[in-house]
Amino acid sequence: MRPSLAGLALAVSVCAAPFAAQAQEQLTIYCSILEEQCRVGVAAFEKASGIKVTMVRKSTGETLAQIRAEASNPRADVWWGGPGDSHIQAAEEGLTVAYKSPVASELYDWAQRFTEQSGHRASATYLGALGIGYNTEVLKSRGLEEPKCWADLLDPKYKDEVQVSDPNSSGTAYVFLASLVQLMGEDKAFDYMKSLHKNINQYTKSGAAPVKAVALGETAIGIAFMHDMVTMIVDGAPVKTVAPCEGTGYEIGSVSIVKGKNQDAAKKFVDWALSAEAQKLVGADQKIYSIPSNKNAPISEKAPKLSEMKLINYDTVKYGSVAERTRLLKKWDAEVKSAPK
Repeated sequence: MRPSLAGLALAVSVCAAPFAAQAQEQLTIYCSILEEQCRVGVAAFEKASGIKVTMVRKSTGETLAQIRAEASNPRADVWWGGPGDSHIQAAEEGLTVAYKSPVASELYDWAQRFTEQSGHRASATYLGALGIGYNTEVLKSRGLEEPKCWADLLDPKYKDEVQVSDPNSSGTAYVFLASLVQLMGEDKAFDYMKSLHKNINQYTKSGAAPVKAVALGETAIGIAFMHDMVTMIVDGAPVKTVAPCEGTGYEIGSVSIVKGKNQDAAKKFVDWALSAEAQKLVGADQKIYSIPSNKNAPISEKAPKLSEMKLINYDTVKYGSVAERTRLLKKWDAEVKSAPK
């Protein structure tokens, strides 16, 4: 009986092993890039790795809030996309874990520097400059000039013609807020935003919403990342985009491992997301014209030229900190969003 029982135990063990391994190779990803990028990327990763992925797409601010709310019982394993300052905040709150990917050596210096500044709790995947996008046909029909600078947007002629997202829910809008503070100084930046408030027709939840609204002619002007505007231009929309003459900030898109259960699978996803193949797939192949972090990933000729812009030295660490972000958002709510028009 003993040999028979031993053989049975071995057989059960061997049969159970694949099922145990299969149960471990699952991943939940919270995604803060565009919906199509999320879907295409997840499908490609599943095919390449054999890991089953559950994906939830939400804006940057919403994702950070959800990861924070689930801290005692994390549901996500990876946070993919969205400006790096939000990922820095998650790292500071202990919501993410450090991981130094072997693919990091393939990244541009700016990407490696950001990753090191985050304590390897966030890895850079792309860079995108903030700018102004406008619908040329709408402006022409209303006899309005094309804006070139941040100051132009304060013209009373643009009343109800400008759209931007809400920095409480949108990483794009928080980069806008933090960029103005760094560019103008805090007092002048808030004076500017209070004046601009009179011309805002809507503060949207998502940073991508003003881009679509400009392309559809629902608003004349949108404040967003320039590479998103370029996507609309390539698709045939009557849109132009400019880097404001005074200077502008930028996002460093990131990927982070949430302090969850499936750490090994999460590391595999980070390695994949940093690869040239993945960045080409969710970037240039999807008509996304941000600057990939991997040196070997192609950069489209249509992508905004960073060398032609006045980029500020954006302090991701400071403006991604919990204290600074909380303070600025509270002040924006009190002094800008609630101001009369």
